[in-house]
Amino acid sequence: MPVASGNHGLVHLNRVETARPLVALTFDDGPHPVHTPRLLDILAEHRARATFYVIGALVRRYPEIAQRIVAEGHELANHTWSHPTLSRLGNARFLSEIDRTQEIIYQTVGYVPVTMRPPYGAITMRQSRMLAQERNLPTIIWSVDPQDWRRPGPSVVARRMVSGAQPGAIILAHDIHAPTVRAIPEALNGLYGRGLRSVTMSELLGWGQWGPRRRPSRVARNPELRHPI
Repeated sequence: MPVASGNHGLVHLNRVETARPLVALTFDDGPHPVHTPRLLDILAEHRARATFYVIGALVRRYPEIAQRIVAEGHELANHTWSHPTLSRLGNARFLSEIDRTQEIIYQTVGYVPVTMRPPYGAITMRQSRMLAQERNLPTIIWSVDPQDWRRPGPSVVARRMVSGAQPGAIILAHDIHAPTVRAIPEALNGLYGRGLRSVTMSELLGWGQWGPRRRPSRVARNPELRHPI
C-alpha cells in the first residue's frame, strides 16, 4: 500500500489559517468521462489549479482522465474506492476503501495522494485520527458548500462559491454535474475579482505542488489488502 508523506501532524480540517489570498477549489466524485475534461479546459483557460477528490473505481475506469488531471498541474486526492458512508464502516472496510484508492492512483499517475475527503463529510474523529496515524492522511472537509448537488443553477452555484470564499477557504464542488462545470468560469472570475487565487490543496497547506515528480518518503505494500485492484 502506498503511504503518503508530509501531513505535518494534521488530522482533520475544513479550512486553512493563512493570510495569503489563496483558496482551494476542490471537486468530488469524479472523474467523469464528459464533464471532467470540459472542466479541465475551463481551468486551463483561467490558469487555475484545483484538487480532484476522486473515486478509486472511476480512476480505474478512466485512467487517461486521471493522467490528464495531473499532467495539467492539478492534484488527485482520495475520496474512497466506492463512495460509502465511512462512519458506518468497521476498521477493516474503512482502511480497504482508502488503501485501494491510494494504490490505483499510484499505479495510474505514479504518486500518492496526501489528503482524503470522506463522502458526505461523514467520518468519526476516531477514524480521522486512525487515518492520520496509520496512513499519514489528514481528513479534509470544506468551508464553502454551494450545494451544487441540489442543481440550483450555474449562477447560484457560482455566487455561493464566491460569497463564501476568504483566504484559506476550501470550496466544495462536484465535477459530475454539468451545471457545476458551467458555473466555474463565473466563479473563477468572481474569485479573481476579490483578489483570490485558486490553488491545489497541497499548495494551500504550504506543501508545494503535488505531482508524480515528487516521491513519497516510503512506499509499503500491504499483504492484507483483500480486494485486488
